[in-house]
Amino acid sequence: MQYPMQELFFVGVFIGGVNWYHEGMANAEAASQGSWRFPKTFWVANVTELFERAAYYGTFIAARTYLIRVVGLDDVEAGFVAGLFGALIYLFPFFSGAIADRLGFRRSLLMAFGLLAAGYSVLGMFHTMAPVGAGLFLVVLGGSFVKPVITGTAARCSTEANRARAFSIFYMMVNIGSFTGKTVVAPIRIDWGVQHVPWFSAGAALAALVITALFYWPGEGGSERPRSLAETWRGLVMVLGNLRFFALILITAGFWAIQGQLYASMPDYVIRMAGETYKPEWYANVNPLVVVGCVLWVTQWIRRWPPARAITVAMALIPLSSLAMAMSHRWTGTVQVLGLSLHPITVTMIVGIAIQGFAECFLSPKYLEFASKQAPPGREGLYLGFAHLNTFFAWLFGFIFAGYMLKAFCPDPRTLSPAIQAQHAQWLAGQAAMPSVYAHAHYLWYAFAGVGVVSLALMGVYLVWTRRVDRRA
Repeated sequence: MQYPMQELFFVGVFIGGVNWYHEGMANAEAASQGSWRFPKTFWVANVTELFERAAYYGTFIAARTYLIRVVGLDDVEAGFVAGLFGALIYLFPFFSGAIADRLGFRRSLLMAFGLLAAGYSVLGMFHTMAPVGAGLFLVVLGGSFVKPVITGTAARCSTEANRARAFSIFYMMVNIGSFTGKTVVAPIRIDWGVQHVPWFSAGAALAALVITALFYWPGEGGSERPRSLAETWRGLVMVLGNLRFFALILITAGFWAIQGQLYASMPDYVIRMAGETYKPEWYANVNPLVVVGCVLWVTQWIRRWPPARAITVAMALIPLSSLAMAMSHRWTGTVQVLGLSLHPITVTMIVGIAIQGFAECFLSPKYLEFASKQAPPGREGLYLGFAHLNTFFAWLFGFIFAGYMLKAFCPDPRTLSPAIQAQHAQWLAGQAAMPSVYAHAHYLWYAFAGVGVVSLALMGVYLVWTRRVDRRA
């Protein structure tokens, strides 16, 4: 049976509580530190960042479903394509940032939003692999310019005294954009079809392009010499050639591979196991809400912890999130929560995603500090520039692995026989037993819990190894 109104109310209560808490914290901090004033260019840049993130996350969370239902790929093929798309989004900015320094911020941002609007429009207009692949590449290319330009604008428009505030506003806009995009596309997917989701993203990118053209007029750049592509490439090769640093990137990629299941496997899993009217896009919003609501006091709590301890706690929590998501099969009917009758999928997804967000609060404040200690002396800045390559590897592995797991344990109903398809539809309506092919769908989450356990064990080995090396040195 389906309970879309009850799930909406439950998620709304959760969101409202977190927002109330964070608003109180923000007001208290603002009152103690005074007003935050920045040039007009800073605010314009951050508004465009909001639109870009709404566009990106709106399409990204529907990417696999779009590739399967509209383009006609299977689970494995969609995993490869969506994984490469998500991974390149985190690789290209290293190089596009160097290009943006030479082109200038205004021209770079205009080009970026033009490419994004074109790329998303291609996804909306064409539904075969060749043009869709071209559209995805345009989105990757355009999106790779946005973050370096916006963060560069924030740096130029702030001073040492208020730079932390400037970047806190930037990350707030990122989260607002992410939340908005995923919230809006859920009813679009349900009412109009997933093939219309890219049009929302195209509209958001076009709005950002208009705002940039009319209002974004950055001043002259700084006095630093722009990086070249050759310098960026040499830096990347140097980082990947350092075993100690590269091992840390790969190990922590296990954490982000599980967190990335919010976009890789969770949307199709929910739709196939609960029904079309359920909104995995909204479930995914629990993660940023928990991070926003908890990161301040968690950071305060662990401020004196060694970075290794905080990272280890995060790595220990992340497999628990997958185990929580796997628990829905233990209920045969609805679950009573606060007087509401909820689908087990609703409860387990929210609990699991909340654990992910809580784990992220331990990892994020300490990861860069720990990574800097793994870099050779005098090379900390260079190495930290590439520290987030773990997300590149996480997205690539996480999406591909998820494709195989979905095909094995929670397949697309359209790939099954007509009889099983009919039984699946009747089961979702509460009129038949679950098809045996879905009896072990929760094994998908056990598999990712295993990824988390392996990553935790490797983290332990890594800490022992690096400590021995440091003692010898």
